[in-house]
Amino acid sequence: LQADCYAGVRGHSAQQRDKLDPGDMQEGLAAAASVGDDRILSQAGRSVNADSFTHGSSAQRETWFKRGFDSGDPAQCDTFAGR
Repeated sequence: LQADCYAGVRGHSAQQRDKLDPGDMQEGLAAAASVGDDRILSQAGRSVNADSFTHGSSAQRETWFKRGFDSGDPAQCDTFAGR
């Protein structure tokens, strides 16, 4: 989740320098969601159990990416504090 947030911070920086194309932010969100533990387990035909997640759910990954993108501040990526 912290890496997703940092990726969002990087995206924010790219946006500030006019380096993003239309739809790039949505592609970043989709990429984060596509590797959520819930989605991977479901696609593998396994039961989805949040207690077994190691990288977060699709929704969590999208939330943290968006937090980094919206803020542009790496200090907002403290996933351990859970803010």
